[in-house]
Amino acid sequence: MPRTSRESASKVTDVGIVEDRSDELDGYAVGFTTFHQEVDHAPLLKGLPDNRCQCPHWGYLFQGRMTVQYADREEVVDAGDAYYMPPGHVPIIEAGSDLLMFSPAEDLKLTDEVLMRNVQAFMGAG
Repeated sequence: MPRTSRESASKVTDVGIVEDRSDELDGYAVGFTTFHQEVDHAPLLKGLPDNRCQCPHWGYLFQGRMTVQYADREEVVDAGDAYYMPPGHVPIIEAGSDLLMFSPAEDLKLTDEVLMRNVQAFMGAG
């Protein structure tokens, strides 16, 4: 049975404001992510269709708060909530938030490519 945990995850990415520990299990990305500062994903998603994340995500918010903006509404996820974000969202995740997220791996790779290009462009401009 494929499995992972925060402690055993094979991929660890720590960029200071966010730490992510993840693995891929049977075509799904599983990530344990801690946000040390608030992150508004709007500038990071530029270049995706409608400048919104097109990858669906399922997860659980252990602590903190997340506001998710859609074209027609805004939803809030609080600590203790399980959630589903359909395609077409822009999350704003508060400092101190800690979550577990499941995403189709191939969809997430496409999103991450754009996100990383935007991060690199931002870092290069600074």
